[in-house]
Amino acid sequence: MVVVYTCSSTKATFGKLLSLASALNIIPMNMKIILATILLGSSVLYFSCKKEGKSVPVQILLTDNPTAYDEVNVEITGIQVKLSKDTNSWVSLDTERGVYNLLALQNGLTDTIAKGDVPDGILKEVRFILGSNNTVKVNGVVNPLVIPSGEESGLKIKIDKDLGETLNSFTLDFDAALSIKEEAGGYKLRPVIRLK
Repeated sequence: MVVVYTCSSTKATFGKLLSLASALNIIPMNMKIILATILLGSSVLYFSCKKEGKSVPVQILLTDNPTAYDEVNVEITGIQVKLSKDTNSWVSLDTERGVYNLLALQNGLTDTIAKGDVPDGILKEVRFILGSNNTVKVNGVVNPLVIPSGEESGLKIKIDKDLGETLNSFTLDFDAALSIKEEAGGYKLRPVIRLK
């Protein structure tokens, strides 16, 4: 006979076996050994199931490599993450919405842009949702900065890191020098974002 336990059935079985163990005084010795074996196995399953549904803290920081522009302003309206356990949906983090001058985040400076608790597992991707208030300042002149698909699908960065139980901090380097291209019709942002 094969018995398959789910976590909920294991918890119920574990409780029943504990109450049965207290009545061991009226059970023959060979049954006591069998019950002890089942009790031990159920306790292992019970405690391994207790890990289910745990959440862990995550924070996303932003930094930038040096570049020759005066300012590179990007409007961030949301940060989302995708986890290995849920491949179809994105989890939104509490985001510090606003316009960030990437050049103010150089030489080791960072800014925490999002944080929150997510289910434990593997963090697969981070997605930046950008607004339309994006500019680049070149030689004192402010120019619009067009970000193809930034508002619709967002900018996705592969992470693929196991999440620990303590604060999981990810610093993303938004490389403005490699990301901005001057093309016919103005400046376009084709983001180069790396995990540091």
